[in-house]
Amino acid sequence: MKRNGFSLIELVVAMGIVGILAAIAIPAYTAYTKTANRTDATRTMTFDAQALERCYSQTFTYLGCASAVSGPSAQGYYTVTITPTANSFTMTATPLKSPQTLDSACTSFTLNNAGTQGATGTATTQTCWGST
Repeated sequence: MKRNGFSLIELVVAMGIVGILAAIAIPAYTAYTKTANRTDATRTMTFDAQALERCYSQTFTYLGCASAVSGPSAQGYYTVTITPTANSFTMTATPLKSPQTLDSACTSFTLNNAGTQGATGTATTQTCWGST
């Protein structure tokens, strides 16, 4: 008598293979997502710095300019705060929501009026800002 279908052993083997693939794919996807979402901070900070420079070119001070550009990033993964003085500013982006709050490689980003980029975490500044 011929039986159609799968045996229990065949199903268990197939589930094991799917489990192994998921164990590899999910952490890799999560790491890729964190890396890709870092551009939300760097892009927002770059655009905000440009807006601050435009304002400075008209008023010759950064003091009235920061209120128009600080706040959450474009995609909402980071919050951007600006600390202005009359002749300089420092901008900081910190994670606001998951998965970026779990990113230990790049925990925050900084940018100042001279264009100096910075980052805190286990990765280098160049890696966090996407240069390498």
